[in-house]
Amino acid sequence: MNTVLKELRPAFVLFAAMTILCGVVYTGVVTGIARTLFSEKANGSVITVTMKDGTARDAGSELIAQDFSKPEYLIGRPLGATNLSPTSDKERVLVQERIGRWHALDAGNDRDIPADLVTASGSGVDPNVSPEAAEYQAGRIARVRGTSEEHVRSIIERYTKKRFLGIFGEPSVNVLKVNLALDGYL
Repeated sequence: MNTVLKELRPAFVLFAAMTILCGVVYTGVVTGIARTLFSEKANGSVITVTMKDGTARDAGSELIAQDFSKPEYLIGRPLGATNLSPTSDKERVLVQERIGRWHALDAGNDRDIPADLVTASGSGVDPNVSPEAAEYQAGRIARVRGTSEEHVRSIIERYTKKRFLGIFGEPSVNVLKVNLALDGYL
């Protein structure tokens, strides 16, 4: 029995040391560096707005989708991830239901509906849409708000993120920022 404990003791000591080193020290150092150098991102990229009464409130994170469904707002991708194949019958039914909702929301818009408006993202909480999806909605937003399409397009353009270094990624429009700007908060 003594021999077994003698042989296991180094394993327990190493296990405890690595748990403290990797689980506590490393995590604390990385978190500290992130909060020091990238404070906004490390804390969730929360957008705080000043309300009309002068108080401040958190409007949401620019990294996580918000559920906008009113016609006066830019509407993002469907929330909730699925692992359905694009060729599955269930996915086809979901897409057709979403197409029906878009036609009901904006009956006069006969343009093709961009794919990102009828398909969920991999995470299910993508905060962005394609510039084409934002443009598809500009007329409806302007009409419902009683403003010009040029005004809505200028806000969309202001919150359109271009390709990184001109070649990496795809252009995208942050839905929350556009909607806050439409409401006059940004």
